[in-house]
Amino acid sequence: MSQSNRLYDEFARLVTDAAGVAQGVRREAETVMRGQLERLMADMDVVSREEFEAVREMARLAREENDRLSARIAALEAGAGAAGTPHSGSVTAKPVRQGKAPRKPGTEAGDPSI
Repeated sequence: MSQSNRLYDEFARLVTDAAGVAQGVRREAETVMRGQLERLMADMDVVSREEFEAVREMARLAREENDRLSARIAALEAGAGAAGTPHSGSVTAKPVRQGKAPRKPGTEAGDPSI
């Protein structure tokens, strides 16, 4: 009977050792795969989570500022309209002359000295 118990003990020890080896192999495989994935992600130029969150926060702040400025413009336009200004707050730029050089003072189009 003691021979049988010793055989079972050896078998249990062998199974326990095999399980430990399997866990070690699994950890080593995970480490190798993680390294490969990190290199692949670096080659693909993928941003990190921290960079993504930082840009996301910047975009949120820019949207908030845009909303504030839009409200301010609307209030200014409403105030300008109430004051009775001739235009409705839109600004038009003067057209730029293209293709002609500016005239020098004292020269006219019909001046023969040119």
